[in-house]
Amino acid sequence: MTTNQSENSGRSILLAGASGVLGGHITRALTDAGHQVTGLGRGPGNGIRADLMDRDARLRAIDGHHFDTVVHAATALRKAPLRHRDMYATNALRIEGTAHLVEAARSTGARRFITESMVFGYGYGDFGTRPLTEDDLFGPRGTTPELEKHIEGMRTKEQLTFEAPDLEGIALRFGLFYGPGGTDAILPMLRKRQLPAPDDHGRVLPWIELTDAARAVAAAVEHGHPGQAYNVTDRTPLGFRAHVLCVAGEFGLPKPIALPLWAVRPMGYAHTMMTSSQRVSSVKAERELSWTPVYPSSREGLAALRAAR
Repeated sequence: MTTNQSENSGRSILLAGASGVLGGHITRALTDAGHQVTGLGRGPGNGIRADLMDRDARLRAIDGHHFDTVVHAATALRKAPLRHRDMYATNALRIEGTAHLVEAARSTGARRFITESMVFGYGYGDFGTRPLTEDDLFGPRGTTPELEKHIEGMRTKEQLTFEAPDLEGIALRFGLFYGPGGTDAILPMLRKRQLPAPDDHGRVLPWIELTDAARAVAAAVEHGHPGQAYNVTDRTPLGFRAHVLCVAGEFGLPKPIALPLWAVRPMGYAHTMMTSSQRVSSVKAERELSWTPVYPSSREGLAALRAAR
């Protein structure tokens, strides 16, 4: 199924997760592009209030509504996950919640379904110096039972997106988020020297500024190819400690303590992320979505964030 270029403007869009940090940015990007956005979620700021995990209540809430496109940006995370159990609710949302939202999309007559995915779906660990592309295996089996739970969520979320009958499924595989509403959460931790940041030792991770991520969603609504996944990252991978040092430098805060890696091992998920190294190419998104990051590195994005205050 394809979408005519003439149909790209003025769409009615149902956005799951509109009241979240990323969802707020997506709402603004879609509205600026001329689309009409209705939020779906539990909070009072949503046009349709329903819990994505409650199938029957959600079906009742959307009964009688019609949308051209559904965007899945819902998350159960309210702060950075440190332990593996911090991801459990989001894992469930990626599986059961996505299945419920696909059903909702079909019942509203939507033609296009865009889902928020993550580059960690390629796996956790050190991937060396070769940039990962969309041709690389996504959703390999996790090397531990805990990691398999996380990867299963991302793998299943994309499978449900691509295999949904009568829907143009598109997945956006984002890097680590930072920027307005995201970086703010770690500033108090840096101020109190409560954020551990072991040395990177050459490890790097892909990052994406939140407004750039939201613009990629709007671009996918209009230009994304059905059945395709797109990596959405900036052009400058940076280690976790290097990124946090940039934050501290921009906002005049104390540098994070350089703890040894073994000291953060009890924070299982954070330790896994800090010992991972990924370079990810977003060339396909730039070519096919007519999208480029305004901030090619987190240094520029953080400088812009500070200047806007």
